[in-house]
Amino acid sequence: MINTNKKANEDKQAHWDDIFSAKEDAELGWSEDDCSQTLSFLEHTAISANSTLFLAGAGTSKLVDELIKTDANLIVNDISAKALETLSQRLNTTQCQYLQHDLGLPFNNNVNKSIDENFAVDVWIDRAVLHFLLTEEQINNYFDNLKSTVKCGSYVLLAEFSNTGATHCAGLAVHQYSVDEMQTRLGDKFELIDSKEYIFVNPFKQERPYIYALFQRIS
Repeated sequence: MINTNKKANEDKQAHWDDIFSAKEDAELGWSEDDCSQTLSFLEHTAISANSTLFLAGAGTSKLVDELIKTDANLIVNDISAKALETLSQRLNTTQCQYLQHDLGLPFNNNVNKSIDENFAVDVWIDRAVLHFLLTEEQINNYFDNLKSTVKCGSYVLLAEFSNTGATHCAGLAVHQYSVDEMQTRLGDKFELIDSKEYIFVNPFKQERPYIYALFQRIS
Protein backbone atom coordinates (compact mmCIF):
# COMPACT_ATOMS: atom_id res chain seq x y z
CA MET A 1 0.00 0.00 0.00
CA ILE A 2 1.30 3.48 -0.88
CA ASN A 3 1.87 5.83 2.08
CA THR A 4 -0.05 8.84 0.75
CA ASN A 5 1.36 11.24 3.37
CA LYS A 6 4.92 10.26 2.47
CA LYS A 7 4.15 10.61 -1.23
CA ALA A 8 2.61 14.06 -0.70
CA ASN A 9 5.65 15.19 1.27
CA GLU A 10 7.99 13.93 -1.45
CA ASP A 11 5.93 15.80 -4.06
CA LYS A 12 6.15 19.02 -2.01
CA GLN A 13 9.90 18.68 -1.63
CA ALA A 14 10.29 17.99 -5.36
CA HIS A 15 8.18 21.07 -6.16
CA TRP A 16 10.47 23.34 -4.15
CA ASP A 17 13.67 21.60 -5.25
CA ASP A 18 12.65 22.21 -8.87
CA ILE A 19 12.06 25.91 -8.18
CA PHE A 20 15.38 26.45 -6.41
CA SER A 21 17.20 24.46 -9.10
CA ALA A 22 15.68 26.35 -12.02
CA LYS A 23 15.66 29.95 -10.79
CA GLU A 24 18.09 32.53 -9.51
CA ASP A 25 17.16 34.49 -6.39
CA ALA A 26 16.06 37.54 -8.40
CA GLU A 27 13.55 35.35 -10.26
CA LEU A 28 11.83 34.21 -7.05
CA GLY A 29 8.62 36.09 -6.30
CA TRP A 30 9.35 36.28 -2.56
CA SER A 31 12.99 37.35 -2.87
CA GLU A 32 13.95 40.61 -1.14
CA ASP A 33 17.26 42.43 -1.07
CA ASP A 34 16.13 44.75 1.71
CA CYS A 35 15.41 42.81 4.92
CA SER A 36 14.85 45.91 7.06
CA GLN A 37 11.16 45.17 7.69
CA THR A 38 12.00 41.87 9.35
CA LEU A 39 15.07 43.24 11.11
CA SER A 40 13.08 46.13 12.60
CA PHE A 41 10.81 43.65 14.40
CA LEU A 42 13.79 41.66 15.64
CA GLU A 43 15.15 44.77 17.39
CA HIS A 44 12.63 43.97 20.15
CA THR A 45 14.25 40.60 20.84
CA ALA A 46 17.76 41.52 22.05
CA ILE A 47 19.55 38.92 19.91
CA SER A 48 23.06 38.16 21.11
CA ALA A 49 25.85 35.66 20.53
CA ASN A 50 24.16 33.46 23.15
CA SER A 51 20.86 33.35 21.23
CA THR A 52 19.60 30.51 19.07
CA LEU A 53 17.49 31.57 16.11
CA PHE A 54 15.26 29.26 14.08
CA LEU A 55 14.59 30.36 10.50
CA ALA A 56 11.53 28.57 9.17
CA GLY A 57 11.62 27.97 5.43
CA ALA A 58 14.73 30.09 4.94
CA GLY A 59 15.19 29.09 1.31
CA THR A 60 18.10 31.12 -0.03
CA SER A 61 17.08 34.31 1.76
CA LYS A 62 19.55 37.14 2.34
CA LEU A 63 18.01 37.45 5.80
CA VAL A 64 20.32 34.62 6.86
CA ASP A 65 23.35 36.70 5.84
CA GLU A 66 22.07 39.57 7.98
CA LEU A 67 21.44 37.39 11.02
CA ILE A 68 24.91 35.89 10.85
CA LYS A 69 26.18 39.37 11.70
CA THR A 70 24.56 39.06 15.15
CA ASP A 71 26.92 36.16 16.02
CA ALA A 72 23.87 34.16 17.16
CA ASN A 73 23.53 30.43 16.53
CA LEU A 74 21.26 29.76 13.56
CA ILE A 75 19.13 26.73 12.82
CA VAL A 76 18.20 27.15 9.16
CA ASN A 77 15.20 25.16 7.97
CA ASP A 78 13.68 24.42 4.59
CA ILE A 79 11.77 21.61 2.93
CA SER A 80 14.07 21.92 -0.09
CA ALA A 81 17.42 20.15 0.04
CA LYS A 82 18.48 22.20 -2.99
CA ALA A 83 17.77 25.50 -1.22
CA LEU A 84 19.79 24.47 1.83
CA GLU A 85 22.65 23.23 -0.34
CA THR A 86 22.76 26.54 -2.24
CA LEU A 87 22.57 28.55 0.97
CA SER A 88 25.26 26.57 2.79
CA GLN A 89 27.63 26.92 -0.17
CA ARG A 90 27.05 30.68 -0.30
CA LEU A 91 27.50 31.24 3.44
CA ASN A 92 30.33 28.76 4.05
CA THR A 93 30.10 29.13 7.83
CA THR A 94 29.91 26.87 10.87
CA GLN A 95 27.52 29.35 12.51
CA CYS A 96 24.53 27.66 10.86
CA GLN A 97 22.99 24.24 11.33
CA TYR A 98 20.74 23.06 8.52
CA LEU A 99 17.46 21.21 9.06
CA GLN A 100 15.65 19.87 6.01
CA HIS A 101 12.10 19.34 7.20
CA ASP A 102 8.49 20.05 6.22
CA LEU A 103 7.12 22.06 9.16
CA GLY A 104 3.66 20.68 8.45
CA LEU A 105 4.97 17.40 9.90
CA PRO A 106 6.00 16.81 13.54
CA PHE A 107 9.68 17.30 14.30
CA ASN A 108 9.86 13.72 15.59
CA ASN A 109 9.06 12.53 12.05
CA ASN A 110 12.26 14.08 10.78
CA VAL A 111 14.76 11.60 9.36
CA ASN A 112 17.55 14.17 9.38
CA LYS A 113 19.28 13.55 12.69
CA SER A 114 22.00 16.14 12.19
CA ILE A 115 20.16 18.28 14.75
CA ASP A 116 18.77 17.10 18.08
CA GLU A 117 14.98 17.20 17.75
CA ASN A 118 14.79 18.53 21.34
CA PHE A 119 16.50 21.83 20.48
CA ALA A 120 15.23 25.08 22.04
CA VAL A 121 15.19 28.52 20.42
CA ASP A 122 15.16 32.14 21.54
CA VAL A 123 13.59 33.52 18.36
CA TRP A 124 11.45 31.67 15.78
CA ILE A 125 11.39 33.61 12.50
CA ASP A 126 8.97 32.77 9.70
CA ARG A 127 8.71 34.95 6.63
CA ALA A 128 6.22 33.41 4.19
CA VAL A 129 6.22 29.74 5.18
CA LEU A 130 3.22 29.13 7.42
CA HIS A 131 0.80 30.36 4.77
CA PHE A 132 1.72 27.42 2.51
CA LEU A 133 0.25 24.95 5.03
CA LEU A 134 -3.40 24.40 4.17
CA THR A 135 -4.91 21.56 6.20
CA GLU A 136 -5.71 21.74 9.90
CA GLU A 137 -3.36 18.82 10.51
CA GLN A 138 -0.46 20.62 8.82
CA ILE A 139 -1.16 23.91 10.62
CA ASN A 140 -1.55 22.21 13.99
CA ASN A 141 1.72 20.31 13.47
CA TYR A 142 3.46 23.59 12.66
CA PHE A 143 2.29 25.25 15.85
CA ASP A 144 3.05 22.14 17.90
CA ASN A 145 6.61 22.23 16.52
CA LEU A 146 6.87 25.91 17.39
CA LYS A 147 5.50 25.54 20.92
CA SER A 148 7.79 22.59 21.64
CA THR A 149 10.93 24.59 20.83
CA VAL A 150 10.29 28.25 21.75
CA LYS A 151 11.36 28.85 25.34
CA CYS A 152 9.46 30.91 27.91
CA GLY A 153 10.45 34.55 27.48
CA SER A 154 11.44 33.95 23.86
CA TYR A 155 9.91 35.35 20.67
CA VAL A 156 8.01 34.36 17.54
CA LEU A 157 7.92 36.51 14.40
CA LEU A 158 5.34 35.51 11.81
CA ALA A 159 5.17 37.30 8.45
CA GLU A 160 2.49 35.83 6.17
CA PHE A 161 0.12 36.84 3.39
CA SER A 162 -2.62 38.95 4.95
CA ASN A 163 -6.36 38.57 4.47
CA THR A 164 -6.09 41.09 1.63
CA GLY A 165 -3.02 39.39 0.16
CA ALA A 166 -2.42 36.92 -2.62
CA THR A 167 -4.31 33.64 -2.74
CA HIS A 168 -1.53 31.77 -4.57
CA CYS A 169 2.26 31.81 -4.65
CA ALA A 170 4.84 29.65 -6.44
CA GLY A 171 2.01 27.77 -8.12
CA LEU A 172 0.43 26.82 -4.79
CA ALA A 173 -2.64 27.96 -2.87
CA VAL A 174 -1.99 29.78 0.39
CA HIS A 175 -3.80 30.30 3.70
CA GLN A 176 -4.17 34.03 4.42
CA TYR A 177 -3.68 35.24 7.99
CA SER A 178 -4.79 37.91 10.43
CA VAL A 179 -3.16 38.77 13.76
CA ASP A 180 -6.25 37.41 15.52
CA GLU A 181 -5.86 34.00 13.88
CA MET A 182 -2.15 33.91 14.69
CA GLN A 183 -2.94 34.71 18.33
CA THR A 184 -5.68 32.08 18.50
CA ARG A 185 -3.42 29.38 17.12
CA LEU A 186 -0.53 30.34 19.41
CA GLY A 187 -2.79 30.40 22.47
CA ASP A 188 -2.70 32.35 25.73
CA LYS A 189 0.92 31.43 26.49
CA PHE A 190 1.96 33.96 23.84
CA GLU A 191 1.47 37.73 24.01
CA LEU A 192 1.40 40.10 21.03
CA ILE A 193 4.26 42.61 21.17
CA ASP A 194 3.85 44.40 17.85
CA SER A 195 2.20 43.96 14.46
CA LYS A 196 2.07 45.79 11.15
CA GLU A 197 0.45 45.49 7.75
CA TYR A 198 3.18 45.69 5.14
CA ILE A 199 3.10 45.89 1.35
CA PHE A 200 5.97 43.88 -0.07
CA VAL A 201 6.88 44.77 -3.64
CA ASN A 202 8.30 41.64 -5.24
CA PRO A 203 11.05 41.50 -7.91
CA PHE A 204 8.36 41.77 -10.61
CA LYS A 205 7.08 45.07 -9.10
CA GLN A 206 3.89 43.41 -7.89
CA GLU A 207 2.43 44.42 -4.52
CA ARG A 208 1.93 41.63 -1.97
CA PRO A 209 0.14 42.57 1.30
CA TYR A 210 1.68 40.88 4.34
CA ILE A 211 0.90 40.88 8.04
CA TYR A 212 3.89 40.93 10.39
CA ALA A 213 3.34 40.02 14.04
CA LEU A 214 5.83 39.57 16.89
CA PHE A 215 4.80 37.52 19.92
CA GLN A 216 6.56 36.68 23.18
CA ARG A 217 6.06 33.48 25.11
CA ILE A 218 5.00 34.48 28.62
CA SER A 219 4.43 31.07 30.24
